[in-house]
Amino acid sequence: MLDYAALNALAAVVREGSFERAARALHVTPSAVSQRVKLLEERTGGALLVRGQPCIATEAGQQLCRHIERVGMLEHELREALPALGMGRSGEGAERVTVRVAVNADSLASWFMAAAAAFARQEESALLDLTVDDQDHTAERLRSGAVLAAVTALAQPVAGCNSEALGAMHYVAAASPEFVERYFAKGVGARTLAHAPSLVFDRKDRLQARWVRRICHRSIETPRHWLPSAQGFVEAARAGMGWGMLPASMAADAMRAGALVELVPGSTLQVPLYWQQARAAPQLLERLKAAVRAAAASGTHALR
Repeated sequence: MLDYAALNALAAVVREGSFERAARALHVTPSAVSQRVKLLEERTGGALLVRGQPCIATEAGQQLCRHIERVGMLEHELREALPALGMGRSGEGAERVTVRVAVNADSLASWFMAAAAAFARQEESALLDLTVDDQDHTAERLRSGAVLAAVTALAQPVAGCNSEALGAMHYVAAASPEFVERYFAKGVGARTLAHAPSLVFDRKDRLQARWVRRICHRSIETPRHWLPSAQGFVEAARAGMGWGMLPASMAADAMRAGALVELVPGSTLQVPLYWQQARAAPQLLERLKAAVRAAAASGTHALR
């Protein structure tokens, strides 16, 4: 029989990053948390945590954390069906359940927040733990079990998951008029792109490279500013720092005002996005999916 108090302690340490913060979250002493984790490690016969700042779960620890997360969702459903059971395991009242989701930064900065807010208003006993990653890599977090759902560019369902199309993010290559005059007065081509600084989100971001290949029919090495902020991307482009692939919905106001201009008119890139979650998903995840679907379908947001 699993010791769920010990499992909760392990999950709290991983979620909070330290034994001290986990103890405050669980309303017990740090020594109690440490003892519970130690007993669990003795029972499983191996380390479940890499102690550090922050503490990180081992592979075995991740498996146990995923288990307790799913148990929490099932208990959430049971409490909804049988309100008389509204007490937690320890008799201290029902705990909030945390839902871990991976989402790309541009979605988070534009349409996804509407879904998150709608879900939070509906599910007061649930919390969201959002992990940001490139849309081409969020599925890896789903595949590893680090999250239970993801916004991803991968259409093919991850093993054990369903995949549902959400729409497509539209990206436009844009820069300030002054930047365009300085670097592209002779046109946009291989020579000028090789000289003009570009804006790149992180080492996983391949949108700029994809657009350059489309325009030049070959790869071009461009000077790069690394800027891991979706909103910062637009501001940096407006300020003349470089050109970048901007979400069309986020750049629309600046483009209408003339603060940003498209490098090559009509060269928009489309990135289809999908929602993937566990096939045998608890109802809590199904309600999150409904909120995501509604936000994605709304004409006021970035997907179309």
